[in-house]
Amino acid sequence: MSSSIVQIDKKPQISTETKKKINMQKVAPYIFVSPFIIIFALFSLYPFINSIIMSFQRIEGMNETTFIGLQNYRRLITDPVFYKALWNVARYTFWTILILIPLPLLLAIVMNHENTKFKSLFRSVFFLPVLTSTVIVGLVFKFAFSKEASGVFNSWLGHFNIGPIDWLNGSGTGMFALVLVCVWRWMGVNMIYFLSGLQSIPKDLYECAEIDGANTWVKFKHITLPMVKPITTYVLTISILGGFSLFNETYVYWGAASPDNIGTTFLTYIYKSAFSDGDLGYACTLGVAMFVIVVVINLIQVSVRGLFKED
Repeated sequence: MSSSIVQIDKKPQISTETKKKINMQKVAPYIFVSPFIIIFALFSLYPFINSIIMSFQRIEGMNETTFIGLQNYRRLITDPVFYKALWNVARYTFWTILILIPLPLLLAIVMNHENTKFKSLFRSVFFLPVLTSTVIVGLVFKFAFSKEASGVFNSWLGHFNIGPIDWLNGSGTGMFALVLVCVWRWMGVNMIYFLSGLQSIPKDLYECAEIDGANTWVKFKHITLPMVKPITTYVLTISILGGFSLFNETYVYWGAASPDNIGTTFLTYIYKSAFSDGDLGYACTLGVAMFVIVVVINLIQVSVRGLFKED
């Protein structure tokens, strides 16, 4: 009796090889994600933390740093160029969102319609601009917006006895040039995003709505828009991020300094402060301010759109 009880109470012995396999199964996921974690820590997390530290410093040369507390942030609050850059990116972001959400959605609906012919061709044509170099695109549009009468846009306006216009030296015309490049370049990308969302909507919903007598507008309002809401939120988020991180097009148009700062953005001002003026500490302050503004705006928009609410 006692021996049988002892045998029942004994725990099953796990071999050494089994223990190794169990340990490897636990460690394997961390091994697979470790390259991403290492790259993220070295090239994103460390520079971000270091930038915050540098924003409280005056940096002269490579190794001469002086802790100055909040002086850079006090300077930021009273810096008119900072507010000009904020106004420029706010205008740019507003106009790009106003165009690059409804228009790509409309194009995606057309591309998703069963009667539309040559869908693959049109998708390729709309997506092609994003594959071209930003610098080359900027240079082409810069020549197209030339102030000379022989410029592409001025030659068109000449047929209506208008112009020539000095496009890149005016606040309104310069913003038009930036928005036009953005619309031409990113229209196809946003269309593909919305097209993927439309293709995931069950056709049964539209068929049931038609049986109930719903017209095209009712189906669009009560089926299409709610079902593509996550895609819309995503496109809105990346549009805000893209607007506040605008650099290539403005740099190609005007370089680091534009007339009366009509093309100054956060990144061009950061670039000018860091590499032209040699003020790395203040450049880091601008970067931190840009990060905070973008995070706050995106948190507000996703909260307003109900992303954090339970269905």
